Amino acid sequence: MTTAKESPPAPLDVPSPLERDLDVRTRDRMVVLLALLSGATDATAFLALGGAFTSVMTGNMVLVGIAAGTGDRSALGRIAAAIVSYVAGVAACSRIAGQARVGDGVWPSAVTRALAIEFILLAAYAAAWWSLGSDPGQGWDIPLLACNAAALGVQSSAILRFGVGNLSTTYLTGTLTTMIRSLATRQPLHTVTRSATILAGLVLGAAGGAALVTHARPLAPALQLALLLTVLVTVTPRQRRYASS
Repeated sequence: MTTAKESPPAPLDVPSPLERDLDVRTRDRMVVLLALLSGATDATAFLALGGAFTSVMTGNMVLVGIAAGTGDRSALGRIAAAIVSYVAGVAACSRIAGQARVGDGVWPSAVTRALAIEFILLAAYAAAWWSLGSDPGQGWDIPLLACNAAALGVQSSAILRFGVGNLSTTYLTGTLTTMIRSLATRQPLHTVTRSATILAGLVLGAAGGAALVTHARPLAPALQLALLLTVLVTVTPRQRRYASS
């Protein structure tokens, strides 16, 4: 009596070199959007939530020194809250996003999971912002600042999962340094272009966030949410095609 042979497993939907190149380009565009988000979040926090940054921790450490030297306890408390919240966001996301490893896709799904958590944090902040009439006063500035800093801590840690050197959306001094070094040593143009685009995104995001805080405060959180939602909506369908942990 003969038995039917089992069908071989279906091959994995592995991207072709052309598809992978398109995925890399998509990733780089999404990273620019995240840099826009970082700039907008930093500008909003600095102008409306007490003069601290939500992603530039080096700058915040300088501000801590200034506040300590001038005896400004109020500023010291706000800046310290931003630093602690950012660190907490990085630490929490490190468990979610994990480390870059062999076999990762261009955009690991763990990055999307981390960015979804960032979206929840920013949505909570936006709800509070709007409920306060887009004008949080003393007593609310620190919690809202902390929420934004934690969100960008999550984002910063998530980007590390890509495992791509000099790819960042927050601490961009290294990006600027690498870009200038690449220009001076005549490195391939694509490395310079990516760095320049990310830096431009940061500046444009800050300009947009500052303009909204100044002229249309209810829209400031909407810009942050729209940028992050665009990233999530763009990358999710691709992850349904390719297996990625």
